[in-house]
Amino acid sequence: MEPDRWLGVELRHFLALEAVAREGSFGKAAASLGYTQSAVSQQIAALERIVGQRLVERPGGPKPVSLTEAGRLLLKHADAIAARVAAAQADLSALEDGEAGTLNVGVFQSVGQRILPELMRRYLHGWPQVKVSLTESANDEELLTLVERGDLDLTFADLPMTEGPFESVELLRDPYVLVVAADSPFAERDTPPSVRELAQLELIGHKHCRTIRQLEANIRLPLNFVFRSDHNQTVQALVASGVGAALVPRLTMDPEDPTTKLIELPKLPPRVIALAWHRDRYRTPAAHAFVETAEEITAELDREAVAA
Repeated sequence: MEPDRWLGVELRHFLALEAVAREGSFGKAAASLGYTQSAVSQQIAALERIVGQRLVERPGGPKPVSLTEAGRLLLKHADAIAARVAAAQADLSALEDGEAGTLNVGVFQSVGQRILPELMRRYLHGWPQVKVSLTESANDEELLTLVERGDLDLTFADLPMTEGPFESVELLRDPYVLVVAADSPFAERDTPPSVRELAQLELIGHKHCRTIRQLEANIRLPLNFVFRSDHNQTVQALVASGVGAALVPRLTMDPEDPTTKLIELPKLPPRVIALAWHRDRYRTPAAHAFVETAEEITAELDREAVAA
């Protein structure tokens, strides 16, 4: 049986293909990789021989080169392979570091304000040799992408997560609240507003809270969002000034702010906050301990909320 030609594909072939696609010329691709132009040309030619298809259009002259349809298709797989190689490199570094080194964690604003301070205090007391490096984003999909690439060891995220090679542990159920100005008629009522009343309000919400889409699907009525911001203090200040009411997770708001009132909405499903990691990557003892400490902190917050 003829040996499988694809066994001859090497990572450097994929890197050359990605560089040519990105730069639009063999010369610029070579400069970006630190190769000679002839070396890049040879790698692309070798890859084309192995896969048996033309991958790069070479128009000649000053016109930029581009990928064929086959080249674009192969590049998608090449990107995924490069991401797994980066993840493998991160794994070996983590294994070598053992109980020291750096733990890279993704976080969004409400977690950073309400959960992270006590979590970091306890964790660093127990693991003083570990440096925790935080990456902040309002969009947990961006943070999950960094986990998949191996740039983050853990990230806070909303459930259900986007599709990918992830495992997670649920930490906290964060109910949605209606935030109104302190002098609003809703602030004096004994009962929460109905779904129909919510649909009639001018609302303020977050830009990148994925669970708001689930919320709208459950309400089954269109909601009128007149303003969106990922800055929690901005949302609360806009409510206080009378711009509108906010429909947001409770953890994002300051319940002690006297200019607003938070109204519980028990009929709406909560946002579910989790900690996620790459299911195929090695998790260090330090990463396991971070997850366990987060579970302890959020369990305490949950008990306090129930008591309140």
